[in-house]
Amino acid sequence: MSDQEANKNAALRSETLAQPASDPAAPDEALSVDAVPSVDALQSALDAAARKADEYRDELLRARAELENVIKRSSKEVANAHKYALERFVADLLPVKDSLDLGRAASNQSADVAAIREGLDLIVKMLDATLSKHGIRAIEPQGERFNPELHQAMTMQESKNLAPGTVLSVVQKGYSLNDRLLRPAMVIVAKAPEDRPPPAAN
Repeated sequence: MSDQEANKNAALRSETLAQPASDPAAPDEALSVDAVPSVDALQSALDAAARKADEYRDELLRARAELENVIKRSSKEVANAHKYALERFVADLLPVKDSLDLGRAASNQSADVAAIREGLDLIVKMLDATLSKHGIRAIEPQGERFNPELHQAMTMQESKNLAPGTVLSVVQKGYSLNDRLLRPAMVIVAKAPEDRPPPAAN
């Protein structure tokens, strides 16, 4: 190697050593310092979060109080409904009771059986109208097919006029409330006479 080339290489090495070394961590450090919020900013965010929490707490307390009031009102309404459920029905029955009282008083003063019977018929009609008004229907299955869902058979009796399984007579009326059975009708059911000849053979 010539002296000229050696001098050139030495000069290049000197320039390289003279340049400052780059610091790769410097940009990251600058960014991280700028990203850290100040104490005032943190305090402001904390105060805003505390105010929001207080608002949510107040809303929760108001909602809970309103729910408790609704529950109390509903409980009172249900209790009153149970207590006074029969109020209308009883009010409609009172005129019937008054008529019975008047009829009994009249029977003590008069021996007219026909008049007493007429008064009783009127009272029965009044009572039937009141029951019907409140959805109570009488079950009188005279001559109908026996229905175990509505009728209760007391006994069976032979009959030549009615088909077997037909209600021959009603011992006690049944009643339903809005199509729901309250009491089945007590009935006597017809059956085939024992002396009926067997059907002819083909």
